[in-house]
Amino acid sequence: MTSRRPAALPPPWDPGDPRVEDALREAAIETLHLTPNSSNYVYVAELSHPDLGAGLGVYKPERGEQPLWDFPDGLYRREIAAFEFSRLLGWNIVPPTVEVLGPHGIGSLQLFIEHDTHQHYFTLREEDTYDEQFVRFAVFDLIANNADRKAGALLLDSTGHIWGIDNALCFNAEPKLRTVIWDYAGTKIPAPWLADVARACAALAEASAPAQALLARIDAEEREALIERCRALLAAPVLPEMYPWRCTPWPLI
Repeated sequence: MTSRRPAALPPPWDPGDPRVEDALREAAIETLHLTPNSSNYVYVAELSHPDLGAGLGVYKPERGEQPLWDFPDGLYRREIAAFEFSRLLGWNIVPPTVEVLGPHGIGSLQLFIEHDTHQHYFTLREEDTYDEQFVRFAVFDLIANNADRKAGALLLDSTGHIWGIDNALCFNAEPKLRTVIWDYAGTKIPAPWLADVARACAALAEASAPAQALLARIDAEEREALIERCRALLAAPVLPEMYPWRCTPWPLI
């Protein structure tokens, strides 16, 4: 679900500001705006911070999650895990996301990304400009085992950078890939990206310091499955064709 910025509010903080992650943890949540048409309770949060001033985040409390039969409670942890995995890879494609104790209890707080609400994967894929970014997301979702990559969960910011949001249904130990990004099937993965995956895989296997923030939010079986998916991609570095079983989310946008 694409979160819209409420009218008459200041713009969000710059995602490139190195202070943002700490500011999200430290910020006071002043006002919440419930996002409509979402399966879980999702809020656009007005934030205030002594150094960065007013800002915006997306708050997803555990208390507002609908139970799922195939994922444990605490989906907000997977939102954070997706950010940590993006950082472990060095890819900067998931907005900064942290754990907070907010007005409705523990949950995730993600930096709100200012974006063009009329654009999504199906409109942007018509332009060759974004092919490389979409291929990267296809790789990310494949190894993160994203079960819910909708078109509207890919946001184009004012600089031309695409961000992936709504990453709660990732990292299941069972194969669950469901995505709209199938146009690049058969694409070979660039060598520098494979080096990133290999480095992340090694960190996960060794449980080294850079992987600890991610490992703290997935269980041992999910960790092993993630390592195996990384190794499978390294052994066959090509994006797969559509699977014969259900492999797209619903709704698509």
